[in-house]
Amino acid sequence: MEDVTREFLDTNQPLIRLAVALLLGALIGIERGWVAREQRAGLRIAGVRTHALVGLLGGIAALLSASVSAWAFPLIFVAVAATALVAWQARLGDPPDFSITGLIGLLLTFCFGAVAVGVDLAVATACAVATALILDNKREIHGLLNRLQAHELDAGLKLLVISVVMLPLLPNQALGPGGVINPYQLWWMVVLVASVSFVGYFAIRVGGTEKGILFTSLFAGLSSSTALTLHFARQSRLAPAHGPLLAAGILLACGTMFPRILLYAAVISPGLLSSLWLPISLMALTLYLPSLLIWRRHHRQGLVESPALIRNPLELRLALLFGALLALIMLLGEWLRSALGDAGIYLLATTSGLADVDAITLSLTRMSLETIAGQTAVLGIILAAATNNLVKAGLAGLLGTRDIGWRVAGPMLASLLIGLAAALAMRLAG
Repeated sequence: MEDVTREFLDTNQPLIRLAVALLLGALIGIERGWVAREQRAGLRIAGVRTHALVGLLGGIAALLSASVSAWAFPLIFVAVAATALVAWQARLGDPPDFSITGLIGLLLTFCFGAVAVGVDLAVATACAVATALILDNKREIHGLLNRLQAHELDAGLKLLVISVVMLPLLPNQALGPGGVINPYQLWWMVVLVASVSFVGYFAIRVGGTEKGILFTSLFAGLSSSTALTLHFARQSRLAPAHGPLLAAGILLACGTMFPRILLYAAVISPGLLSSLWLPISLMALTLYLPSLLIWRRHHRQGLVESPALIRNPLELRLALLFGALLALIMLLGEWLRSALGDAGIYLLATTSGLADVDAITLSLTRMSLETIAGQTAVLGIILAAATNNLVKAGLAGLLGTRDIGWRVAGPMLASLLIGLAAALAMRLAG
């Protein structure tokens, strides 16, 4: 039966591809026809039938170009474009319509038909569906554009610069002492951190702080839980009655740092997950559970309205500084590893965690692929994360009220002890 089906498909491949080209044209035509459904007959330039036929014509043009003449496709494409231009020129009369989106959609429909027949069905289908979605969401896209701020657009363009422009230009080879510096992979980690921060910023931007401390803190952990800790600690002095809620928010933000660590490991060195997921999950739960308990007990006091806690983190200068810090940590890690062994790695992780956990996490994750053992990287990451959270607990106690300091410090200390115990137990068991 399978042989018969395969033979049928192979024999009728051109007809099947032409049918797909027709259906893809009809898909875009349905969307275009729906938009223009209220226009009276004669004013609609291209609807379901026209787009379906144009898709089919694109498929036929691809067949003719492959079997008759290579000039068939470009000549038919020019003819379709000329016909469409004449129709759109006539449409500029009454009422005037200066949009060329419909014209571009029609020409794309022709190309999708050709791609379905001459190149790849999956590519043609994916592009046609994406085109239909873009055409159908005009109002939503324009609404997002109107809400977009200048610094956010600038940040998005900078993200594109450091990812799709700079990244491919860097050499993908080992350089430096011990070959620990790979410019391509180093910059790819910078792009990874910048992307996570960018997503976290827009999660807060879309949700808004009016939804309360709980929602804001959860997403703030994607970007900068330190910034949130500083702000909430200062706010606790202005509104002591809301101290418990602010403490819950700090614990949530700091706990969200741990899933981010697992994400880095999953992307860079999946082999670490088997040793990393248990202690990291326990550390996260040790912060999440007290936070939820505090919230359940005190949420009736009301939510604190706060301004945006996290500014756009994607500035090229900061990305370059992070890359330099990452390279420095990797070089120091190689030197300490050769001089002191695992003890040097643990010392580096503890001191680095005082200021930042992302750089040392990415460094150790990357080093676990070549220069250090996986268990050493796991323990170093846990030391860095625990140290970083203890620093934030100290900031909360110094800048905030005594109440918020104690509420934050207890779970932070418990998280450190549980994480270290789990990591050491897994190390001994392994």
